[in-house]
Amino acid sequence: MSEFSNIYDGHVRLAILRLLDSQPGYCANDSVLATAVQALGLSCTRDQMRSHIHWLKDVGAVTLLTPMDGVIVATLTERGADVANGRSTIPGIQRPSPKG
Repeated sequence: MSEFSNIYDGHVRLAILRLLDSQPGYCANDSVLATAVQALGLSCTRDQMRSHIHWLKDVGAVTLLTPMDGVIVATLTERGADVANGRSTIPGIQRPSPKG
């Protein structure tokens, strides 16, 4: 994987965590997340989104549910919220900039 791809993937993963952190139930489905990430200027297909959320699950940043065939719902974990808010880091996820 190229350096640019690694950097880009880190930004997409951070965007996913921040989007989930902003939701009342800390969750969203893969289709909504793909659309929201694209609105932030980060190109991401639904298939790529599924790869990212499965990766985030593997590192403990989200949990996943499949309520119906073809739909995956990601829910932010405490660890994921800590990363989204800059309180901790996970290699492979861009560290957020300081707020202020």
